[in-house]
Amino acid sequence: MFWHTTRFRIDLTRPRVMGIVNLTPDSFSDGGCHADVTAALARCERLVRDGADILDIGGESTRPGAPPVALDEELARVVPVLKEAVKLGVPVSVDTCKPEVMREALDLGADIINDIRALRQPGAMAVVASHPGCGVCLMHLHRDPQTMQLTPMQGDVVPQVRRFLAVAATEALAQGVAAERIMLDPGIGFGKTVEQNFSLLARQGELLAEGFPLLVGWSRKSSLGVVSAMNGQLPPADSRLAASVAAAVLATERGAAVVRVHDVLETVQALAVCRAVHEQTPVGKS
Repeated sequence: MFWHTTRFRIDLTRPRVMGIVNLTPDSFSDGGCHADVTAALARCERLVRDGADILDIGGESTRPGAPPVALDEELARVVPVLKEAVKLGVPVSVDTCKPEVMREALDLGADIINDIRALRQPGAMAVVASHPGCGVCLMHLHRDPQTMQLTPMQGDVVPQVRRFLAVAATEALAQGVAAERIMLDPGIGFGKTVEQNFSLLARQGELLAEGFPLLVGWSRKSSLGVVSAMNGQLPPADSRLAASVAAAVLATERGAAVVRVHDVLETVQALAVCRAVHEQTPVGKS
């Protein structure tokens, strides 16, 4: 299986690592760390050295309760970094839900649009559909970042998320977006409880039944902090490395094609170990 993007045909026969480049002052884990162009480009270059297969650049925080960012501000954050990042030799994704940012990013050579709102904003679908070959990631989001954790989903989320993603993919196909361009994301942490997030991981195979590859983002999420708490103390976001790598490995073992992570080097190393084991396992045995 391949993911067709603007400049790259990404081979998904092995799991790929997408490195997170937050250009925001208020992201839940590393807000402000890469908010200027120099620091952001250094981050991009380091992630590529560490083995990132894809870079994911975002100019608007989507943490719970995050306020929306004005269009001009998001463009001012994203454009200068994107202009240089596309020269680094790896696919570049832009994490945005604004059609104006999508259009500008694609004009600058971005390979992938990663949209937490699954192209539901007016005009977003038209931008992606009119592009001849960009990749797109369609994510499940319950409500919006300001309210998603105030009133999370109810009941068994797996069939609900699966139906949502199936509809989103069908709508993209109807607008002329080729199936090979589409990736789906269950939206871990976006309006789900801790238990619901882990049910999506445990039953990830049900989401794969739609026939599209999955991108999964567990990195440093609060659910990992909850289950790894010691003596009632939740580890801060930047102290969830081991839990994040474990979740990434479990996601790929359950069929995820791409994992979106902050800690690229450690995730790449863990997946290399998994790959070495699989290469030694006789066919038909485990």
